[in-house]
Parts: sequence; C-alpha cells; structure tokens
Amino acid sequence: MKRKPRGRSRRPEDPPPPLPVEPNTGPRTQASATITDSEARLRAVFDTAVEGIVTMDDHGTIDSINPAAERMFGWTTGELIGRNISTLMPEPYRSRHDGHLAQYRHTGERRIIGIGREVFGRRKDGTVFPIDLSVGEFTVGGRRLFTGILRDITERRRLQSEVLRIAEVSQQRIGQDLHDDLCQQLAGIEFMAQTLASRLHEAGRPEAAAADEVAALVRSATEYTRNLSHGMSPLRPAPDSLVSALEELALRTARHFDVQVDFHCPAPVPLPDVQVATHVYRVAQEAVSNALRHGKARRIELHILRLNDELRLHVRDHGKGLPARPPKSSGMGLRIMQYRAGIIGGTIVIQRESSGGTSVTCTVPLAPPHAHAPRPTHEERPPKQARTRPPHPPRR
Repeated sequence: MKRKPRGRSRRPEDPPPPLPVEPNTGPRTQASATITDSEARLRAVFDTAVEGIVTMDDHGTIDSINPAAERMFGWTTGELIGRNISTLMPEPYRSRHDGHLAQYRHTGERRIIGIGREVFGRRKDGTVFPIDLSVGEFTVGGRRLFTGILRDITERRRLQSEVLRIAEVSQQRIGQDLHDDLCQQLAGIEFMAQTLASRLHEAGRPEAAAADEVAALVRSATEYTRNLSHGMSPLRPAPDSLVSALEELALRTARHFDVQVDFHCPAPVPLPDVQVATHVYRVAQEAVSNALRHGKARRIELHILRLNDELRLHVRDHGKGLPARPPKSSGMGLRIMQYRAGIIGGTIVIQRESSGGTSVTCTVPLAPPHAHAPRPTHEERPPKQARTRPPHPPRR
C-alpha cells in the first residue's frame, strides 16, 4: 500500500502554483539577438576591409578608424580618435578643410560628398601619398557623421605617370625627327623650286609662275612642319622653358587662327622639373584648343603666375562658353586635363563665366606633394637630436 506524500493538501482559497520558467524566446529577445548579430557583422566588415575607413562628425573630429586605415597612415586608433581629420592631410588641403566643412554646414552645398575623387593623404611620418577618396553621409542618434573610404593609389599613379612619360618621350622624338629631317628635306625642295623658277624667268618661259607657286607651297609646308615639331617637343630642360613655351603657344595660336591671344606673366616662374612643366603646358594647350574648336572664341587670355608656393595657370576665352547644363559625361579633353593636373598634385577648375566664355584654372604646388614630405606639426615633431656632419666623399 502506497503512502500519501506528506504535506498539507491544497485548499481552494490558496493561490495557484507558479508556472515552470521557460527560456524567453519572445519577439523582443529575437530582435535583440538580430541587432547584436548585425552589429557583429558590420564590425567584422569594418575591421577586415582592405580599404581604409574613417568616420568623423560634422566638425571634422575623427570618430573611428579601421585597421586598414591605421596601416595606411601609420597612426593607431587611440592616437587618432578625437583628432581633427586634417591630421591626415597635407598642405594646402590641411588648412582649408575646416573652412570647407563650415561652408557645408552653412550652405549645405556638397563638393565631394557622394563623389569619388583623387586627393593626397599625409602619414604620421610626414610622407605624402595619393589616395582615392569616397565620402558618404549618415545620421545616428541625431548626430551627422561622414564616412570616408580610402584607397592608396601610389602604385597606380606611378604606372600612369610612367606611361605618360614614355608617350611624351616618343612624341618628343617624333617632333625632333620632323624638325631635323623632314624640315631639312622640305627646305632643299624649296631651294630647288626657287632655282627652277629663276631659270624659267630668265628664259621667259610661262611655266615660271607655276614654279614660284610650288616654291611658296613648299615654304608653307616647311613652316607648318616646324610648328608641328615645336608643338610636339615644346620644352627645353631649363627652368624658364615653361613660360617661353606658353608665350610661343600664344603667338602661334594668334598667327595661325587669326584670333587675339593675350599672354600675361607678371614675374618669372621658374620650374626646373621638366615633367611637371610639360603637364602644365599640355593643360594650357588643351584649354586653348577647346576654346577654338568648341567655344569658337575670337579672344583668349593666357595667364601664368606664382601665388605663394603655388603655380597658377589661367586660360580664359570669350567664346560661347559651357552649356548651362553640361552633359554628365565630359569630353576626353577635359578628363585628360584633370588627369594631368592630378598626376602632378594639382587641381583643375573649369567654369562658365557670367559674362560669357569659359575659364580653366590649374593650380599646382611648386613643390609637388609626392616629391617631398612636409614638416611635422609641433605636436608630432620628434625631439631634437644632435646633428652630425656627414663624412666627406672620397676623393678620386
């Protein structure tokens, strides 16, 4: 016979026993788990991305930086959080950035947000390198933040610059061959035609006029070939060759196309780097060509001057100007100008003038960013060390 369990039996007025506790699998817990999983995924993407990722607020204060950006710039996350984003920029972009942000907060006018562009970054050790930058904007908890996606394009720039250099050398060689070979042959033909015309005139032959015309045509072809060779090889390895070449471009354009070209250079602008000078000249050449072909300009202004540590080239035409709504895809010439300016660390501004015509302004640092490392700021400057004089080179 079984015994009844001890204890008082439940009376009707007693409260019901508690239900067994089951794991909470309600919608709220599932949503919390989903959010946690999503945050973990985003963090993994942020930490493992090959491109550098930097976020900042609308005052330029760095909010976060991923490991790829740490490796790219040589800073750690702890060193950069709370600093201004201009820490990662060289001059002159460094001193201008806060002004651009203030203008955006005031006007809402976007310059690079949502648009990819090539700029320069500055590492912790002061070296400057080209990067491809894309900027996006988002809001979290009422805070406006910006995300910058950065890619180091040093190797790409080097290859592109080498391709341009090889093309330029080949073009210069062709120009030299035209000048030294073809022009000499044409000059010989012109001399022979003039001799023939002289003999025909002495003999009283009617063919003398035709011989004079042949000599004039050959002379015109010689001049055209000489100008063509100068256009293909316009610069000499001399600091003042850029100004001389631009002045020759203005004279040649005025003479060949019967337009007014005003050249203005208020002071000497020495530029010993022939490669940089060649890119600036090609930008001017393309701008003048566009003014003639597309703008149908009858007057062109070509200015070059030095402003502090920058060289500024300004080409202004008085033609039809750019359309009020330019097409989404710009022409090849405009892209080539922008590309050449970027190669040498410069910028291009192309705009429609209110009084008519188009202006092209190319600004280039006289010491290109990729050619030197700027001095570190006071907070980043290492302690002074005793200088030692390098040993004298051995005598030969």
